[in-house]
Amino acid sequence: MNLTDRIVVVTGGAGGIGSALARRFAAEGAAAVVVADVNADAARAVAAAVGPVAHPAGVDVTDEEQVRALVADTEQKFGRIDLFCANAGVSTGGGVDAPDADWDRAWRVNVLSHVYTARAVLPAMLARGGGHLLMTCSAAGVLTAVGDAPYTATKHAAVAFAEWLAITYRDRGVRVSALCPQGVDTPMLSEGLAAGHLGAKVIAASGAVLTPDQVADSVIAGLAEERFLILPHPEVATYARRRAEDPDGWQAGLRKLVRRLTA
Repeated sequence: MNLTDRIVVVTGGAGGIGSALARRFAAEGAAAVVVADVNADAARAVAAAVGPVAHPAGVDVTDEEQVRALVADTEQKFGRIDLFCANAGVSTGGGVDAPDADWDRAWRVNVLSHVYTARAVLPAMLARGGGHLLMTCSAAGVLTAVGDAPYTATKHAAVAFAEWLAITYRDRGVRVSALCPQGVDTPMLSEGLAAGHLGAKVIAASGAVLTPDQVADSVIAGLAEERFLILPHPEVATYARRRAEDPDGWQAGLRKLVRRLTA
């Protein structure tokens, strides 16, 4: 995908990877970038910083009617949506004993929001014979997030759903990409480290922590090549192969890392 003159929507756009994507899409020549976030004030601030092509929207992605309204409003204003970046996500730092409310929120934000997005954007994309869905799924979706059971389970579900969409709709003109970064310098990681969450410690110890702008660079390259898996950390592909070839050895290595970090 060439971003010139494209109409783009970014959810979770008020910070971290989302705001970096909004800035980069505008710099690449997008005709309009809708910066959507549950924090409407923050979305307005990011849109103002991005410039005149950016348009803020306050949207709770766990509410299907709000997602449908976001899509309908964007299509009405700009005629179409070329690229929808379903980027909103939450972590919990909890294990099996995480409260049901945390499990439910992780499910609604990390999985159901993608379902709501697909239901809303696919009809027009299929009618037009083109469009691209970018789903931020995390390396946890192809590996695991030690210390965060709800995040791991829901991000695996998000990757599975993205793959299903790609298989089902690619031949009808709709491309799907799953963005799966590992450590990124965002509030999700910094707040997890400040809270002492094991998962955040493992991420920080597992390799390079990229900036959101570096992730945006990988997204631009991945969209241009229409890749399904976009891996800002290339080593994630190596880890995934090791995990598939020797699951017991892979788990033993992670347990060793956990013992070191919790000693």
